[in-house]
Amino acid sequence: MTYDILIADDHPLFRSALRQALGAGLGGESTLTEVGSINELQRTLEQRSDWDLVLLDLNMPGAYGFSGLVLLRSQFPQIPVVVISAQEEAEVVQRARDFGASGFIPKSSPLEVLQQSVREVLEGGVSWPQVEGDAAALTDEQQDVSARLASLTPQQFRVLTMVCDGLLNKQIAWELNVSEATIKAHVTAIFRKLGVRTRTQAALALQHMELAR
Repeated sequence: MTYDILIADDHPLFRSALRQALGAGLGGESTLTEVGSINELQRTLEQRSDWDLVLLDLNMPGAYGFSGLVLLRSQFPQIPVVVISAQEEAEVVQRARDFGASGFIPKSSPLEVLQQSVREVLEGGVSWPQVEGDAAALTDEQQDVSARLASLTPQQFRVLTMVCDGLLNKQIAWELNVSEATIKAHVTAIFRKLGVRTRTQAALALQHMELAR
């Protein structure tokens, strides 16, 4: 069986190293595809959704912490996601678990650990590292925000991240090659789903998904 794996990380050198490690660990059993941003990841998944695994770096352009993971799990629940991160604190690992990941691989892991973790998830299991310290449970507010974010469509999520980056409606419309009226409609729907009234409130909601809380 050949596994189709999608690597989502914004560092080309790390993607290359990961490709080599998985190529060596899985032999001819894997086909690897790389993307470097959340938007690119979304477009790739919209074109094709039968991937066997997504390896997701949390710190990518457009990600806003765990928001990318929340979006993936809501829009493509059939695809297992393993988080790969340089942030290895107990709270980060626990949050990845809380938000639906199937595993977590610290970027400092030896090659053998990385290869074994990926294989375990590909075979239908989960893979979580041993971490020191305890992590607090998600607050009610974090759970509420994650559920609201999960209700956004991929295009609404794109618009939300652009709003939070400070872009005006006409700038977002140009970037996405749609009309300004379409963007206004998206923003109205986003505000309704998030239960907010202003761009500042929308940005604050998204900040609940950041890694360091």
